[in-house]
Amino acid sequence: MSSVLDKYAKSSVPRYTSYPTAPHFATDFPESIYRGWLAQLDTDEPISLYLHVPFCKQMCWYCGCNMKLASKYSPVATYVEHLIDEIDLIADAMPDRMPVGHLHFGGGTPTVLEPDDLGAVMALLDERFQFIPGAELAIESDPRTLSDEMVEKIGELGFTRASFGVQEFDPKVQAAINRIQPPDMVARALKRFRSVGVERVNFDLIYGLPYQTAEDLRRTVEQCVEMRPDRVALFGYAHVPWVAKNQRMIPDESLPKPEQRAEQADAAADALVKGGYVRIGLDHFALPGDSLAIAAATGELHRNFQGYTSDAAQTLIGIGSTSIGRTPFGYVQNISETGAWSRAVAAGKLPIARGHALKGQDNLRAHVIERIMCDGKIDLAAAGRAYGYADDWFASEQEALDELQRDGLLERAGGKLTLTSDGTRLSRIVASVFDTYLRGSTVRHSIAV
Repeated sequence: MSSVLDKYAKSSVPRYTSYPTAPHFATDFPESIYRGWLAQLDTDEPISLYLHVPFCKQMCWYCGCNMKLASKYSPVATYVEHLIDEIDLIADAMPDRMPVGHLHFGGGTPTVLEPDDLGAVMALLDERFQFIPGAELAIESDPRTLSDEMVEKIGELGFTRASFGVQEFDPKVQAAINRIQPPDMVARALKRFRSVGVERVNFDLIYGLPYQTAEDLRRTVEQCVEMRPDRVALFGYAHVPWVAKNQRMIPDESLPKPEQRAEQADAAADALVKGGYVRIGLDHFALPGDSLAIAAATGELHRNFQGYTSDAAQTLIGIGSTSIGRTPFGYVQNISETGAWSRAVAAGKLPIARGHALKGQDNLRAHVIERIMCDGKIDLAAAGRAYGYADDWFASEQEALDELQRDGLLERAGGKLTLTSDGTRLSRIVASVFDTYLRGSTVRHSIAV
């Protein structure tokens, strides 16, 4: 694998949580088009909601998210007011009080909100939408700043899942990324959530961090396995200091090389599987009874802007600055800068910064990329027929697929493509073959491993 890894590991490719990916959305996208899409939604089909809270109480140097440091609460309180206004704008644009099957608060750190403000947002959502029985309500949090009052409020509001960014327990790595978070702090936060009825808890881990070694990460995984989270996401650190200025605090020379990143990913995955977790797609792991593991086993795994999911909804409504939404007709992304986002909402406008109306082979290629990322296999000819194209619709990709096959990343029989074990690690590379928007693009992405 080393020669193949050397060839592909530094390739710049998307994570494929959508197709096309956000950098290829149009910046001159009219708000009126999105309003039209919302008005056409099927009122019998459950939708999903994502609410973005871009504030954190502490700055992590590895973070590549759109976030703002909240040294005082007044900007957060103002943000909540406009978040409530945007919820009303979205609901008003829909044909009826839409059913909701999944809700996710992300950030930033959503638990930076005051408990009463979180309650006010949830009360409005409950008024303007219909949460179906068994709906998943999920929220991201930070064990370092999580208060007992917020845990109680999250339990009271009926949240069903919480997630923590664990990243790495090694003290040297924690100091290098400015996130001091010992294991007992995480264990206590997990127990607090479960004590108020939030039974399902996810951990995020990261490989490729400064000064990190495979043995460091293996020890971290073993400590996490003892806590028994329901899911673990194992992400590769994306060093993009040209986008995230805080990452400039991390010296390039402190970062592991591609082959060391691969060793770390393998060590962590091995420890998780030995600990009883099922490997799912590129970078997720779950206990066998978790809905994500069940979806993977039954061929019903999907990807959205939060990564792998059991959520099959065709419509995901993004609310809050920088959030991305999806409908059966196309994608939209909100304005990232919170001030400009707030001004648009205050003016009664859906705060759209860019979007993309699906056209041509977009749906077909989105399906193929999603199945490669989720299942590691796809019948290309059958997919083409299902979307109204000839069996050889992928003729222009043949040369690239031949090369990947020679390099041992995939096997083909007729129109069927299956990733090898080496190819699974580089599934983003295989998926990128079908990305027509990537060809000739100068957009920079994170490296493939």
